[in-house]
Amino acid sequence: MTPLLFGGIEGGGTKFICAVADAENNILAEARFATGHPSDTLDACAAFFEEQQVRLGPLAALGAACFGPLDAHLGSPTYGRILPTPKPGWTGADVAGYLSRRLGLPVGFDTDVNGAVLAEALWGAGQGLADIVYFTIGTGVGGGAMVAGRLLRGLLHPEMGHIPLPHDLRVDPYPGNCPFHADCFEGLASGPAMEKRWGQPAQTLPADHPAWELEAHYIALAMQSVICTLSPQRIILGGGVASQPQLLPMVRVKTQALLNGYIQSPLVLTDIDHYLVSPGLGSRSGVLGAIALARQALEQKP
Repeated sequence: MTPLLFGGIEGGGTKFICAVADAENNILAEARFATGHPSDTLDACAAFFEEQQVRLGPLAALGAACFGPLDAHLGSPTYGRILPTPKPGWTGADVAGYLSRRLGLPVGFDTDVNGAVLAEALWGAGQGLADIVYFTIGTGVGGGAMVAGRLLRGLLHPEMGHIPLPHDLRVDPYPGNCPFHADCFEGLASGPAMEKRWGQPAQTLPADHPAWELEAHYIALAMQSVICTLSPQRIILGGGVASQPQLLPMVRVKTQALLNGYIQSPLVLTDIDHYLVSPGLGSRSGVLGAIALARQALEQKP
């Protein structure tokens, strides 16, 4: 019997991670490619999957969980494409269409964070919950949401990294790093914003550096907004910046202080360690999210 194999692409602003997994989510092959021009990057990804199909056997479907903004609405004239983005050359890139034509496979397509929240709901920190939010805080800031057991897309898809945050310029005179909104969540709290504000990469800053108090403040402001709007049962914080061990405890304390007892749930009031959590899948949320999208594409295949 031919084993069931799935391909997945976690498409980020700096690298694309390609993987092949079996039906039990064991990663059988993996490769990483720098995010260059879309034709070069997508060609490298497709060539990887062509090679693995010769080596391992045919893929049943492929999932692509990519940086956005993008169009994940089936039937839309721009479905599968990257929408206007500051990433040079990627506006209009037909990610899903190219991969489907080249590989002859059904392709599931969504944002990297929607893929991650799907994976965490199926196999990670969101298991058993119908309403969860996943944030990645790293090169960029993005949020994916599952509401009533379904990925939230709506008008386009969530862009939680671009919500406005209170910005006290007397405390933090840095103007922000977002080319669209300057001092939105991403503009104030992403890894590049931290590096430009403090003059060195976030991961090189010591745990007692004042950068982390400010970073925790901005993240907590965003958590307050999301808790009060979507009312998720759990929030998962991933990404390179969020993985710094000193940060999450500070975010929990500041989130409780900002909510000021208004959200009368024991999870927020007394058990926030189980409410604001790290990814159950660790750094694999994104690539396993792409595998989860491949599984959905196979189920939806006519």
